[in-house]
Parts: sequence; C-alpha cells; structure tokens
Amino acid sequence: MLADDHPFVLLGIRATLIAHGGFTVVGEATSPSSLVQLMENAPCDVLVTDLTMPGASGDADDGLRLIRRIRSGWPEVRIVVLTSLTNAAILRSIMSDGVIGMLNKSESMDELAAAIRAAGTGRSYVSRSILQTLAEASGEPFGMSPMRYLSPRQSEVIGMFVRGKSISEIARDLGRDVRTVSRQKRDAMAKLGVSNDPGLFAFVRAYGLAQEIIRDH
Repeated sequence: MLADDHPFVLLGIRATLIAHGGFTVVGEATSPSSLVQLMENAPCDVLVTDLTMPGASGDADDGLRLIRRIRSGWPEVRIVVLTSLTNAAILRSIMSDGVIGMLNKSESMDELAAAIRAAGTGRSYVSRSILQTLAEASGEPFGMSPMRYLSPRQSEVIGMFVRGKSISEIARDLGRDVRTVSRQKRDAMAKLGVSNDPGLFAFVRAYGLAQEIIRDH
C-alpha cells in the first residue's frame, strides 16, 4: 500500500517498484482518511507512507497520530515511512511507534525498494542519512554504538529481553530479584532514550544492535 499526498511521488514509487519487480501495489492513498479506508478494504503486508498528509480540512495531519492509528488497527502491517523532516526528536518518536523502515525523501527510489524488501521479511531499514541525523543530534560520532552507555548488567538484561526473555525469566536465569532486573531494564531504556518496549525493539532494529547484543551475550 502506498500513501502520499503528491501524485507524482506515488507515480515515482510505483514506477520504481515495477522496474525492480517482485512487488504488488494493492492501493494508493493521498490522505489519512483515504488511507484508513483503503486499509479497511485491501489487506497489505507493507505500507509505504508519507509522515504528514493534508487532511480533508486542509490542515496538516499529525503524522505520529496516523502511524499510531495504523499500528493499532493493523498491527501485523509493516510500516515504511518516507519523510522530509530532520527533527531528531520526531524521528526518534517514529521509531518508537513501531515503524520498521524510515527514509528521507531525498533518498533514491532504489533505496526505497530495498527498504520495502527488508520490511517484507521483517527486517528493519533506516537510511544512513536519518541515522546520521540522530547521531549528530545526540552529539555522537556517527556509527558509535549507544550500547556503550549501559553498565554490564544493564546490557545483559537488555540483551536477554530483546531475545525474548521475560523479566521473570531473566531474574531467574541471572539469580536476581525481579524488582532489580526491572529497575535495570528501566534505567537502561532511559539511557537509550526510549520509553516503552516497542520503542526499545525499534531502537535495537534501527541502530543494527541485534547482532551486537547476541555477540556480546
């Protein structure tokens, strides 16, 4: 499913997907309301959407609210966001809302095709320019792992959690009190700048930390 309020953008995306092959476009929307209506009537595996599109009133819709509505109504759909925004706080919020792919609109259409293929197999894809924007906003050299901020015990807890262990299971395996493990997870998330579990998983995907965590633990 494709959604953008500029018909030429939709045309460009469709042409790219046809050229690459292996994709089926089941619908196109030019506003939040038409997107929701399409989602209700045409199932899709991946949604490629602009972050903000004018609503019926002509006002810019709240892109984050639209993403959350899609996530709530169709949790199985993998979302790839196209945006021209460079505000790091908003970009972090997008990732925290369970988006699996994110690209700046200045990226090539070929990169979008790669992001859609990744999303189709459940893998994250965040473009280099967006990762660099996030790194610069945090004052970090691009490519430095944010996991280094965590204590060994916090890193251990986060590593086990993102591999599917519950807090109780982690406490049992490590021989720690459940409250201690819960606090270590909470403190680690605060250091990483995420506020909920979906945000934590999105953060790990976006920064490519999954393999690093598995390797370290």
